Amino acid sequence: MNRRLLFLFSLAATLSALGASEAAHNQPSDAEVKAQASALEVAGGFSNDGFKTRDSHTFAPIAVKEPKFIQVNLSSGNQYWFIAAAPAPAKRLAVTLFDEHGKPVPSEFYENNAQAAAGFSPTTSGPYIVRIEELEGAPSVFCLLYSYK
Repeated sequence: MNRRLLFLFSLAATLSALGASEAAHNQPSDAEVKAQASALEVAGGFSNDGFKTRDSHTFAPIAVKEPKFIQVNLSSGNQYWFIAAAPAPAKRLAVTLFDEHGKPVPSEFYENNAQAAAGFSPTTSGPYIVRIEELEGAPSVFCLLYSYK
């Protein structure tokens, strides 16, 4: 099977699972609260550079070798940082950005154990894909949020 087709199929399955997961509960778990607090800690550093953190966020389970993909719509002319964080037992996360065709886009990266971020300034408005990966650790939950300016 073509790698891009496999990537897009995996993306569609992940997006469906995330939508069902978010609809299933309203109260965040303790792990989700810890993940969000950790992500907001990283976002606070970007606010010193004029970035505003968007109010919405996404929670999802994460495990090594089970990356999650989230589609976002971005506007050219803006700068973005996508920030993910997970509590223990997660040990190390990575965030990578792709265009709508599954090709990686040039990004800046931040990684500090179970906190990770990728920064990007799109030249074209449209859909992009954020991949969140757990590189080390055991299954956990992550929080993804983003900052923009």
